Amino acid sequence: MMTRAVSVDLRQRVVAAIDGGLSCRQAAERFGVSGQRDPLAQSPQGVGDIVPKRQGGGRKSQRIEAHAQLILDAVTAKPDITLADLRELLKRRGISAGIASLWRFLQRRKITLKKRQRTPPSKGAAI
Repeated sequence: MMTRAVSVDLRQRVVAAIDGGLSCRQAAERFGVSGQRDPLAQSPQGVGDIVPKRQGGGRKSQRIEAHAQLILDAVTAKPDITLADLRELLKRRGISAGIASLWRFLQRRKITLKKRQRTPPSKGAAI
C-alpha cells in the first residue's frame, strides 16, 4: 500500500511548531506524522520548499528509454530473443541494464517475448 503525502497545511503547522520551539520528534508526535522524515520536519529555511514531491514512477526508466530504438530493433530482428541476449547486446555497446529493467521496458510496450520451441513434439509418442 502506498502512503499519501502529508498535506501542505499540515506541513506548515509542523514547521510552525518546530520554529516555535518543539523538537522534530515532539512535533511529529503532536501532529501524528513520522518523525523520521527530515524534509517534513526541517524548517523551510533549511529545506527551501515544503510542498510534497511527486511519488512513484520509474526514476531509472529514463536511462533505458534512451536506448529504446536499439532494443526495439533487436526484438524486431530476432523475435525470440531472450532478455539475457538483449542485456548482452546493450552491454557490448557500453549500456548497463538489468533483466528486470528490460522486462518492464517491454511490458510498457505490451511486447511479450515468446520462446520458440526448440524441439518439435514427437509424432510417434503415445498419448
